[in-house]
Amino acid sequence: MKTLTLLFTILLSFPFALTAQSVGDVLQTVAVAMSAGQTEKAVSLFQQAIQQNVDKAEMFYWTNVDKNSDICVKMADELASHYKRMRNYDKAYLFYKELLQRKPNDVGYLVSCAEMEVARGKEQEALRTYKKVMELDADNLAANIFIGNYLYLMAEQEKQQLERDYKKINAPTRMQHARYRDGLSRVLTTGYNQAKEYLQNVVRQFPSTEARKTLEKIQRIEKEINR
Repeated sequence: MKTLTLLFTILLSFPFALTAQSVGDVLQTVAVAMSAGQTEKAVSLFQQAIQQNVDKAEMFYWTNVDKNSDICVKMADELASHYKRMRNYDKAYLFYKELLQRKPNDVGYLVSCAEMEVARGKEQEALRTYKKVMELDADNLAANIFIGNYLYLMAEQEKQQLERDYKKINAPTRMQHARYRDGLSRVLTTGYNQAKEYLQNVVRQFPSTEARKTLEKIQRIEKEINR
């Protein structure tokens, strides 16, 4: 019985030991390929190591890769993409920030970074990142969609707050009514109309039903405030 138990334990542990060893072998081959200047081979093997054991592959990246080399960018990109697919948004964000240190004006990396910021609940950070995207590519679809919807939602919240506060006044004076109307006009100008610009840019590029619906809502709100 003891013999069977020992054999069963060995059989269970053997695949894990084999996997760990094979990952070590792959990463050793990556190091050899890097030393020989075989970039494509090194990156291909690194992809294999990521699939087998991403933690070990990441450790290899931090400890064995020259951060000023071209291959560093390729390997960081592989890690960022893997973590994004696995929905490990914190890790993916870390590597997209790492990539942006080397390529700060890369629109693709900026968009991916902003996506991770949204996934991590950091909408204000995402807004800043998407605005940088717009500086580099004014027609970027992802940036226009996010900023347009973000500004619309912020305007909606501000409008609803103005309406709630105004309804609390039992008998508003002319001055209070004027302030309320001024507040609505300001929200229209600084919120809804700005959102409209981005969303119009979206529908010019892509037949987005949602963007069209939001534009129709903004048009109704505009008529309501200006009447």
